[in-house]
Formats: sequence, structure tokens, C-alpha cells
Amino acid sequence: MAVRRRARELWARLTDPAQWNWRRMTGEAVLALGLGLLTALAEELSGRGWILVVLASLAVVLLSLVRRTLPATALVLTAAMSGMSVNGAFLLLMVASWSAGRRIDAVLRALGAYAAAFVLFEVLVLRELRPVSPESVLATLMFLVLTVVPGLTGRYWAQRRTLVRTLQERHLQLLREREMVAGQARMRERQRIAQDMHDSLGHQLALIAVQTGALEVSRGLSDQQREAVGVLREASVTAMRELRAVVGVLKDGTVGDEEPDARVVAGIGGLVDSAAAAGVRVRLERSGEARPLAPAADHAAYRLVQEGLTNACKHARGAAITVCLRYEPDSLVVEVANGPTPQEAGTGRSEAVSGGQGITGLRERARLTGGIVHAGPVEGGGFRLAGVFPYGAGEDGGTTTFVAAEDDFRQQLTAVAPGEGEPVNGRLDPREEFKNVMSLRKNNGCLIGCVVGLVLLVGLVVLVVLGFGMVLKEADKAMIDHKTYESIRVGASEEAVRKELPSGRSFLTDGLQGQGPAEPAGAKCLSLLAKDSSSELSTERVYRFCFKEGKLVEKRDFRVAM
Repeated sequence: MAVRRRARELWARLTDPAQWNWRRMTGEAVLALGLGLLTALAEELSGRGWILVVLASLAVVLLSLVRRTLPATALVLTAAMSGMSVNGAFLLLMVASWSAGRRIDAVLRALGAYAAAFVLFEVLVLRELRPVSPESVLATLMFLVLTVVPGLTGRYWAQRRTLVRTLQERHLQLLREREMVAGQARMRERQRIAQDMHDSLGHQLALIAVQTGALEVSRGLSDQQREAVGVLREASVTAMRELRAVVGVLKDGTVGDEEPDARVVAGIGGLVDSAAAAGVRVRLERSGEARPLAPAADHAAYRLVQEGLTNACKHARGAAITVCLRYEPDSLVVEVANGPTPQEAGTGRSEAVSGGQGITGLRERARLTGGIVHAGPVEGGGFRLAGVFPYGAGEDGGTTTFVAAEDDFRQQLTAVAPGEGEPVNGRLDPREEFKNVMSLRKNNGCLIGCVVGLVLLVGLVVLVVLGFGMVLKEADKAMIDHKTYESIRVGASEEAVRKELPSGRSFLTDGLQGQGPAEPAGAKCLSLLAKDSSSELSTERVYRFCFKEGKLVEKRDFRVAM
């Protein structure tokens, strides 16, 4: 049962759709096919039978396809094939080592996989080659170069990607923390402002409401004066209610228990009626079919009428005021216009009315909703304040706007998460973020791995250079060319011949003694290897010189099995 369960788990890992998108499938198929063809060509040139050629090619293709899911297994099996002199396996060895370096997370497991691959390769190589021979040394160095360098490179690349991803996640975390700190600072500042407004304005407005209430019931006032005082009392009560609403917004973002229609377009009629009750000559005109607005635009339209009436009462006393609401197909047009004051009617001109901070604030409110505000004198005297406020969503699903894209704050606000603060793009799950951070620490850190990998790479390069230098030095002690062999004559003195020949004291010639034809009786022989290349890969050419009584008595040329 355990074997079946493991087999099902392995099959699920190999066929996981997340690992095999169309691009990866194409790349892996091309790579596996290329390695298989190169292996078949190399094995065919080596004189292997067609059965061995097919088996080696299929093994290379299979290992290439599973190296991502089973990196350690693919590395060890590829090393075994390289040790069995499968020529195409050396190309796969680089690819398998790269995948193992990238995908084996645990350091000890990676070291174990590479050590097992090296030991298995050496065992299989030494079964066919002498332990201390040029071929075995070169095979070992080639194996180390083809495994260690790609493995370290792959591990460095994987750790660098992990480090970059972790730094990005930490950066996003810091942005979120900065947003939280800034939000808390804004909340404290708003609470302080709200407290100051409540303490200063609230007290004064309460006194006004109490005094006007007492004055309203005074017997010494006429009916007209009592009505004016009642309007003042209602205005102070309304101001108190709006102050509580503003304080509530500043403290915790809640509006309070105010009626929904108090400060929106639906409340403009009541605003005009209050002004008319105070003796202002004002009338309200409506046109078009009423349509709902976005909450911000609805409130901004109400504030525009409120600001227009206030400015007209302050700067154009006695002038007739017209409030106009026109529902256009794409927007609501709100207009507050007053004619010239009675004392200026004869001159035909009026002084320009300054909007001050009120009109500046209206323009900002309108810009936040995608609308515009215009204020200025009109021809013939008077002043006009008008605003255009778009409706919510259009028929095409979009939103009408009358400002430039860079000034449309609604597009920016939609990118902000619930709450206040600057939008942060690329938000990630904090649990995934901290999991990656902890996994990076668990792997002993990317910097340590990079430093160790660099040291190992430098040591490997030094080892390769020293190994080649040692092999060349030993070759000078144990090898001669055919021309030198032909130039030496039998009968020459031993001293003269040895001056032309190397010493022969090298590990390359250790296994040559006693090989080849029988040596002359009583002679001392020196066996050397030939420098010229041999057409037969399984044999080695040997030159032997035998000395007796101070002279060269024989020289022989023969071959020995490798």
C-alpha cells in the first residue's frame, strides 16, 4: 500500500498542470529531443550496437523530462550513465546539475545528492580505468566542471530570485506600515482639530441659539422682528447640527444622525425657503427630469447653492437672486445668479464679488467629483456662480467627467483599499510574505550561500589548473615522440641514451613494467609512453629501451591494453 501511495504521489507530481504550461512543454520537448539525438549520434560514432544506442537515447530523454520534478534522482542517474561511458550523458549532466542546484532547497540534501553522484561516477569510472592515470584524472576533472559549475550557478540564480522576491515583499510591507502610520497620524490630527472646533465654535453657537431663543419670546419685538430672530435661531441650530456632523467626520468618519436630504440637492428647496423667510428675494427654478448623483457630487451641488446664497446676501444686499437646477442628459447644472443691487441699478455696473476661500473650496470639491465650477460677474451687473456635476455611471458603463485625466481623483480613489492613505499596488497576502521571509532564513541566507558557492568555484578552478599542470609535468617524465625513438641506435652508451630520454619515474608508467615481449636476460629496461595519437582507443603504444653492461642492447615498440 505504501508503494502504491508513493507511486500515485509521484505521478501526481510529474503530471501537475501548474508545472506544464504550453511554453514549458515546448521547451522541455525540444531540449529532450535534442539531447536524445546528440546521444544517439555520439553512441553511434563510438561503435555501439543499435540496441545500446536506442536505450541510451531513451534514458537521456526520460531523465531530461523528469529533472524538474526529481532533481536529485536525475542527477545521480545521469552521473551513473556518465560513469558507464555514455557520451551523450555528459551534456545532460550539465542540465541536470543546473536543475538540481535550483530546485533542491535543503543545503544538506543538495550536498548529499552531489556527493552521491560523484562517488557513483568514480566507482564506475575506476572499474575501467586505472586509479592514477591521465584518463581517470581528466574524467574526474571533467565531471567536477560539468556538475559543480552549473550546480553553483543554478543555486545562485535561485537564491537571487528568492532574495529579490523577498525584498519586494518587504518593500510592500513597509509601504503598508507607512500607510498605517500616516493614517494614525491623520486620525490624531483630525481628532485634535475636531476637539478645537467643538470647544471654540460649539460654545459660541450655543450662546447664539440661547440668546436668539430668549429674544424671540420678548414682548418688545414686532412680528417682523420676531420672525427675523426666529430665522437666526434656526440658522444657529442648523449650524450646530452641521458642526456636530463635521466633528463626527473628523473624529471617526461618521456623519451622525442627520437627515439624509439635509445637505444634498434634495435639500436645496429648504435652503431657498429659509433664505426667503429671512427677507431675501430669491426664487428656485427647476428644469429637466431629476436624476440621482454620486454622493460627493450631490453634496457639492448643495454646497455651491449654499455658498452662492451666502455671497449674494453679503455682497449684493437687496438684489434679486435666482437659483436654477437644470438636469441635462449627462450632468446637473447648478446656477446661483444675482442682479445688481438697488443702489447700483442706475449706474449699470457693480463691483466684482470676491469668491474668497469658499469658491476655491467649491472648485476643489467639483474637481474631486469630475465636475467644474465657474464664478464671475455677468453683463449688466450682478454675479453668477455655476457648477456642472456629472451623474454616476453612463449608459456605456463609464463615468462622465469634465476634467483632465491627471486631475480626475476618482480614478485614484478607486485604487485605494478601504480606509485612507495612498494606493499601494501589488498587494500580497502577508502570510505568504512572511512564509517566504522565514524560508529564506531557514536556508541560512542567500548571501552565505553565494559566498560559499564563489569560494567553491574558485577552488575548483584552481584544482583544474593544478591538475592539468600535474598531468603535463608527469607526461614530460613518461612520454616521448616517435622521432626521438627512431633517432636512438642500439649499441649506444647507456649514459648518452638516458640523456636524451625522460626519467620515466611517473605514475603514468607504473603499470608498464613486465608488459609486452620478454625482456633480455640480465638487462634493465625503461618503458615510456608514446606521444603520437593512437587509432585504437583501447590500447596504448609503448617504447621500451633495455640496457646491459652500460650499452643499449634492445629497443622495442609494442602496444598494451589500457
